[in-house]
Amino acid sequence: MVIKGITIKLHVKNLVGYDDFNQPIYEDDIEDVDNVLIGEPSSDDIVNDLSLYGKRAQYTLAIPKGDTHDWSNVEVEFFEQTFKTFGDVTQGIEDLIPLTWNKKVKVEKYE
Repeated sequence: MVIKGITIKLHVKNLVGYDDFNQPIYEDDIEDVDNVLIGEPSSDDIVNDLSLYGKRAQYTLAIPKGDTHDWSNVEVEFFEQTFKTFGDVTQGIEDLIPLTWNKKVKVEKYE
């Protein structure tokens, strides 16, 4: 049995200029990220996230090794729904982790 993730859509923000108040203006590009695992957070994680961030973790994403995207505070799409990442991205040392994934990030439902 081989474990394989799904392809999700990641909204990547690109700086396109500045407004009249010198604030950055961004446009979203949507990139496919293959082999992302999607799991449920534990009940302890849900309680802790509500206490720390005021947000309810819907899923935890496992990101494949070698991925260089910024996963902090970005929108992602999967299961025909939109979510937003929150909290810190947890990363392990690639060479010490036997499977294909070495980062984790939590997502909340985004409307």
